[in-house]
Amino acid sequence: MLKEIIIAIQAYFKAHQFIKQHKLWKWIIIPGILYALLFVFSMGFFLHTTSGVIEWLSLKTGLKTWLDKIQSTWLGFLFTLSSLGLLLIQLLFYFSFFKYFYLIVGSPVFAYLSEKTEAIINHQDYPFSLRQLGTDMWRGIRLAIRNALWQTVYLIALMLLSIIPLFGLITPIIALFVEGYYYGFSMLDYSMERHQKTMSESAFYVGTHRGLAIGNGLVFYAMHLVPFIGWVLAPAYAIVAATLAVYPLHEAAAPKIYVPGKPNASHPT
Repeated sequence: MLKEIIIAIQAYFKAHQFIKQHKLWKWIIIPGILYALLFVFSMGFFLHTTSGVIEWLSLKTGLKTWLDKIQSTWLGFLFTLSSLGLLLIQLLFYFSFFKYFYLIVGSPVFAYLSEKTEAIINHQDYPFSLRQLGTDMWRGIRLAIRNALWQTVYLIALMLLSIIPLFGLITPIIALFVEGYYYGFSMLDYSMERHQKTMSESAFYVGTHRGLAIGNGLVFYAMHLVPFIGWVLAPAYAIVAATLAVYPLHEAAAPKIYVPGKPNASHPT
């Protein structure tokens, strides 16, 4: 899995060169600015509501009342650290819903950009098909909803566990990997659909190459550490990087064409 994570990270550098070489900026900048504006709005909403959620959760579980009774400085310190972990998980939780909203809204651009990337790699010009674009969009929407539901289950469980002293310190790391996996899954699935894999087959395929999904998602999140420029570039770079990362695997798995007289070619069955 570590090898695949490294491949996914390297794919972002290849994506940058690929976008520059083939002048794909118009498919990067405009959707990216829209994404950046939505990101700023969602984070503003998060900052206005976060403290209330932590206070409500600590009161409902009775943890705050229990800590007030025992008056332990050590446990109070651990609770503070756990609250920080809960804050980070809540940030990922908010960002997760925003991310899936944008995956649904931006599915036409993601579908086209992934197809355009593979067309350039294959030196082919796939004819534009409104019907195929609609199919890709609908699949992207269904997958985003599916992944959002599964990820919500995991994040709620992690939010509850994060209030436990000590364990709460590692839950943000687990949550980040979960976030990275499901976002990378969505990016990789555009290539899966083009290679005629069902959603179940795609889930199995990505599950066996989870490093590609995790690596793609982690770099996507890391790009948000660069204000505005990172926010603008992150979504489109993620889809191009996912397509570049998964393409060699499709090539390796493709059946060989039988050519008479070539001993290394496999005969079709």
